[in-house]
Amino acid sequence: MNVNIPQLADTLFERTANTSWVVVFKSLTATHNLMVYGNERFIQYLASRNTLFNLSNFLDKSGLQGYDMSTFIRRYSRYLNEKAVSYRQVAFDFTKVKRGSDGVMRTMSTEKLLKTVPIIQNQMDVLLDFNVNANELTNGVINAAFMLLFKDAIRLFAAYNEGIINLLEKYFDMKKVQCKEGLDVYKKFLTRMTRISEFLKVAEQVGIDRGDIPDLSQAPSSLLDALEQHLASLEGKKVKDSTAASRASTLSSAVSSLANTGMSLTRVDERERQAALEEEQARLKALKEQRLKELQRNPAIATTDSSPVSTAGGTVNSVPVIDLFSTPNVLGGILKPTVTSLTNQSTPLNGQQPHKLVSNDLDSSLANLVGNLGMSNGTAKNDLHWSQPGERKLTGGTNWQPKTAPSTTWNPANMAPSVVAFPATTPTGMMAYAMPPQMGSMMMTQPGLLYSQPGIRQANPFGTNPGAQVTELRIHTHNWCQIREREMLA
Repeated sequence: MNVNIPQLADTLFERTANTSWVVVFKSLTATHNLMVYGNERFIQYLASRNTLFNLSNFLDKSGLQGYDMSTFIRRYSRYLNEKAVSYRQVAFDFTKVKRGSDGVMRTMSTEKLLKTVPIIQNQMDVLLDFNVNANELTNGVINAAFMLLFKDAIRLFAAYNEGIINLLEKYFDMKKVQCKEGLDVYKKFLTRMTRISEFLKVAEQVGIDRGDIPDLSQAPSSLLDALEQHLASLEGKKVKDSTAASRASTLSSAVSSLANTGMSLTRVDERERQAALEEEQARLKALKEQRLKELQRNPAIATTDSSPVSTAGGTVNSVPVIDLFSTPNVLGGILKPTVTSLTNQSTPLNGQQPHKLVSNDLDSSLANLVGNLGMSNGTAKNDLHWSQPGERKLTGGTNWQPKTAPSTTWNPANMAPSVVAFPATTPTGMMAYAMPPQMGSMMMTQPGLLYSQPGIRQANPFGTNPGAQVTELRIHTHNWCQIREREMLA
């Protein structure tokens, strides 16, 4: 459904490279369907291509039926190519143009008409060259192709017929060269009317309803004589005298006959169009009823288990998602983080409750907490704004003694940005809470609290190692508990 038109056309062309006549014939039938009933951009794309179907030498040697059907495949592909070429030449589809007294072919100028009618004739010739008999329509594939050709023949001949009516109405006012061209066009039209009558007889023989076959009324033979005499008079030849009244009467009779043919063609086309619309509506209704039954039997079809939106009962319920590992602003003591409101955030897809860690999985909980604290890849989250609290003296407790850090000169560029210093691995593999000795920093036996300058936040040197982050958080958690215990004792 989401394939673009060039890809769709290329896929159909690729299928015609198959060696089976069934596959190739079905591909041609599908292409013809799209050219007639699909989006007009499809036939526009075909008309823009340099090459279309190259099946002039197609032959399926797998069986006797393959030999027979290969002949019609070659003819059918030729017609589809000609249909696309005609669209390229006139920029519209003759089978879809507006018809009637104000239609495209009836209102066309003389110059354009003499160039356009031969294009219709070529397309009509290739269509009639399909030349199938009733006893050769032996399978569903060729029958489908014949029905599409039958509908195209009616619509194409209707446009052809209106072009001839326009030509006859202008004929006696044309120049000599134009009259010569127009007379040749009319003679070819009479020949094609005989061939289209034979084509319609085959349609009647294969079971198409008689009401769906138009009645073709030929113009009187006297019209051809009048046209030839008019051209001869323009060429300076001697012709028998004819009054303007008799000539007008002959022309009026011919136009009336052709107009009746056009009306019959239009009625058949409208009947077929209405039947197609009714059939499409019936199919859509059946599909809708089938879909409703499926939803009633299994409401879970409307949604999936992983979707946060439920459509059961005809309503859409969305549950707000809350960050599982956010820290609420209820911490007393040393640190007081500022946390943005989480009311409008959406609920997790796994359905866990807010403010709870993942049960039985400490590593996953700590890893998720890493993301919340903004420690991944050295980037900081914008929703936490840490501020340095006012001075607070910790006193009390039986064995508590204030600890004073040794006096040293700190370089602000090397100060630790977080609450406690990041653990560094010593040469012996032990973990210490200070910078390595080779960097000239002090070593602390107890985890101390280091405050960075406001606004300074450096990248986490361990951000690229998830294992180190989890280990660090475990140590942070242990130290936090100790600090909290001392505070409570105080």
